[in-house]
Amino acid sequence: MPVKTTDLCDQFENATEVSLQVVEPMFQCFGKKQAFSGKIMTLKIFEDNSLVREALSENGEGQVLVVDGGGSLRCALLGDQLGILAEKNGWQGVIVYGCIRDSADIDQLDIGVRALDTHPKKSVKKGVGEKNVAVTFGGVTFTPGHWLCADADGVIVAVRALV
Repeated sequence: MPVKTTDLCDQFENATEVSLQVVEPMFQCFGKKQAFSGKIMTLKIFEDNSLVREALSENGEGQVLVVDGGGSLRCALLGDQLGILAEKNGWQGVIVYGCIRDSADIDQLDIGVRALDTHPKKSVKKGVGEKNVAVTFGGVTFTPGHWLCADADGVIVAVRALV
């Protein structure tokens, strides 16, 4: 059974050995996995999902891909084909600070996805962006290798693994 974000917040409220950060409420939930957790891998991109495909093509066992899309609401950075790729390669989930598309199809996949919204337009493909750099949005800094836990109540980041 997955660890609940509410329980983690209660357990580590005054802890000094673990630093928890709670992401501001902003995400919609997609995919069959309502709760997921794993080590963070990051991408910093803007309206170009080439690196998303590249990352999701890799083995994602025990990992969550955090995509800083600059909060753009002008195109989608993840669709059904990339969702299928993520599921096939064992990714626990994907957090998109931007939009997704094919949401009904993504809802049928055994993966957790959080995104700001949906948008029918696809992104450009120029291969521009950065991989495995600290990214900040929602009042939290997502650092590669740190731990992320998401469920219906929210998303939290911890400096060390909790499970």
